[in-house]
Order: sequence, then structure tokens, then C-alpha cells
Amino acid sequence: MTQGAPSQIRCRPLRDDEDVRRVRDLLVETHSISPPGFNWEVRRWDGWRFYNPTAEWDPAWESRVQLWETSEGRLVGVVNPEGSGDAHLQVHPHYRHSIEEDMLAWAEEHLARQAAVGRRQLTIGVFEYDRPRRQLLEERGYEKLDTGGTFYLLRFGLQLMPEVRLADGYRLRATRPGSADDAQRIADLLNAAFRRDFHNAEEYLVFAENARCFRHDLDLVAEAPDGSFASYVGMPYDEQNRYAIFEPVCTHPDHLRRGLAQALMWEALRRVQALGAVSASTETGQATAANRLYESIGFTETYAMSDWRR
Repeated sequence: MTQGAPSQIRCRPLRDDEDVRRVRDLLVETHSISPPGFNWEVRRWDGWRFYNPTAEWDPAWESRVQLWETSEGRLVGVVNPEGSGDAHLQVHPHYRHSIEEDMLAWAEEHLARQAAVGRRQLTIGVFEYDRPRRQLLEERGYEKLDTGGTFYLLRFGLQLMPEVRLADGYRLRATRPGSADDAQRIADLLNAAFRRDFHNAEEYLVFAENARCFRHDLDLVAEAPDGSFASYVGMPYDEQNRYAIFEPVCTHPDHLRRGLAQALMWEALRRVQALGAVSASTETGQATAANRLYESIGFTETYAMSDWRR
């Protein structure tokens, strides 16, 4: 147990995929009793575990993810990274005032990256509504940065989804289970749309096969006349909370300004609403074009998040 942890709560490393499942259960359990975006949604956690070229266990996770449990064995807190030098706190809201400072101390010791000689840095994203966490970071010497993002939330209510029609020459369809060809075209589109070079077919296939939130009928593409994928909208689904997540949303640079992503998003919303979904969300950085797209879809609630660093 790290210094400062309450005696009735113990912390230990993530050990195996049973622990991964328990973390996911915590995220599902706390979704309805936490503010929007407070903890990760299931797609982000499933992606952390399975959006990799192989489904094999990585022993490095055991030193980079820490769990907090009550003496009865109930999981109430998790600290994990997503990249290098960052930390994310997943915490049951009933326990945050007992363990959050200890969680942050562990992250500072184990997840900060070496930024310069004698200097280590840790970055944590915090929503503007989360005054307790902002105050804790200020007390520990963190400074608010100019970077951050926005969490968008749409509550369906009685909203009707419009009929979807793609631009001439394009075809809307779902991705095909086990299709290596589809997986490669997804990887090619992600690399082109986000100006990357590391996406590959294997990571998509591993995620599609293993992530419980993934559904091919909600994984939609706009196929160009030449057979390439011009736009892609994935919508993982948290069935227990009846909650859908847009991730990713992208269009190839050669096919922009044709309304393709908007049409795919409307179709995904129409399909998931038929399944009984009550809400949907997406997150974005400070990209103006993406923000305009999400606002055009009807996301009526927005929550700002800023990066803090020490």
C-alpha cells in the first residue's frame, strides 16, 4: 500500500485479464452515477487492452496500472496511462475523497516521464466541472495548459433521425466480420485521415474479435467508387447503460466536404436508437472542423476538459 492510503483500502498492480474485466465492470457500474466523461467509457478501455496487433498479455502493464480495492475485495479505483507521461484516474465517485490523492501520488511516482535532466513531467486531463480534482492538482503544483478537448453528449429522447443518403457514387455499408481486406482499408483510412503511419490491419481485427463493445452492424463505412474506404464511423456500444460511443470518426482527405461522415453518424444513431440506446457521446480536441460536425449532428451538451501538468 502506498503512503497515505486508508487502511481499509489496499492497492496492487493489475495482474491479468480478470483484472481487466473487473476494471471494465467498474466503468460500466459508475457510468450512471458519475458526471459525463468522468471515467473512461468502455470503448476506450477495451481499446487500451485490445487495439493492438496481438491479443497477448503485455507484462509491462503490471507495472503501469494500479488497482485500489476495499478490504472486501471491491474494486473502487484504477490508475492507468494511455500514452507516455500521462495518467488517467478511474474512480468510484463514492470513494474518490478517500483515495484520489493516493492515486495521484502513485501516478507521479510511476507514470511521469523524463522530460529533461533532473525533471520528470506528468500530464492529467481534468474537466472544468471537476473542482475537487482541479483543487487537488493546484495543491500539488500542477499548472493548467492551453491544450485540452471537449466531451459531447447527445440524449436521444424523442429525437427523430433523418433519412440518410450518401453523395453520388458512394455506398454505405457495415464492415464485414473477419475480413482482412476491410481491416486493411480501415488501417489505410486511419493513417491518411489522421496523418499517421502506424495503423495496421491486425490491430483492427484483434479489437473487433475481442472487444465486447464492438458491433459490426454499428461499424460503418462509405465506400468510394474505386472500392477504397472514403469515410469511417465506428460506434461501440455499452449495452448495460444503453450508451453509444462514436470512435473513430474520420474521412480521407481526398473525400472531404461531401457530407460522408455526417451521413454515417446519422445512420449509426438511427441503428443504435433502434437497439434502445438512450445516449451517445464523442470526444474531440480543439479541431474546429470536428466540432462543427458534432454540433450539426445535435450534441446538445458539451463539457470542456483541460490538460494539467507538473
